[in-house]
Amino acid sequence: MIILKTSRELALMRDAGRIAAEALQLAGEAVRPGVTTAQINRIAHDFIVKSGAVPSFLHYNGFPAACCVSVNEEVIHGIPGKRVLREGDLVSIDLGATYHGYVGDTAASFAAGHIPAEMQRLRDATKESLLCAIEKAVPGGRLGDIGAAVQEFCEARGYSVVRDYTGHGVGKALHEDPSVPNYGSAGRGLRLRAGMTLAIEPMVNLGRAAVCTQADHWTVKTRDGLCSAHFEHSVAVTEHGPVILTAL
Repeated sequence: MIILKTSRELALMRDAGRIAAEALQLAGEAVRPGVTTAQINRIAHDFIVKSGAVPSFLHYNGFPAACCVSVNEEVIHGIPGKRVLREGDLVSIDLGATYHGYVGDTAASFAAGHIPAEMQRLRDATKESLLCAIEKAVPGGRLGDIGAAVQEFCEARGYSVVRDYTGHGVGKALHEDPSVPNYGSAGRGLRLRAGMTLAIEPMVNLGRAAVCTQADHWTVKTRDGLCSAHFEHSVAVTEHGPVILTAL
């Protein structure tokens, strides 16, 4: 069931989104060689709690941390721990903050020092594809417009879009209906309505789209071992156009 949000609820989601966005910014600023993924998680966790919110990911279906920290060929759901970042790593951080009962969900990929040019191009393209997709989040549009925008932008540049995992609705729950694929056909699918709130999150691979889950039952990697990038915003569909709820 798709839950349309009122203007009051959107305001609360904007508050949650701001906290999530600030936590992501702080965590991203900590990405550098020599830092552990656990240290990045701690920075995000402490900021969210200090802001009066709850880390949405912590204990969600048993996940043990406040954010996912995925490095290089890790696509999503990387568990923070003792891993030390190295020069040239591409680090994707995904986190959420629940504030007054509403969730802000956001993600971005950050460079640890200087990364290879091909990884930088992948990162830039993934971020740009998210912006292209957000432009399609308008009343009267179709869900397929969002996925097609990501797919067409990324595949035109030689990248592949992960198909095993998608974006999703977001609101009082971290995951609500509908699923928001990063591929599809423009003009097809569910019609978008004002009040819908979507977590749009391109996951884009340098190589093939195929992924696999690791023995920890969480970390998802590319099958070919090539790098992946991930960007996400929580977005409201409004009569005045798309509103990014996790923008600073």
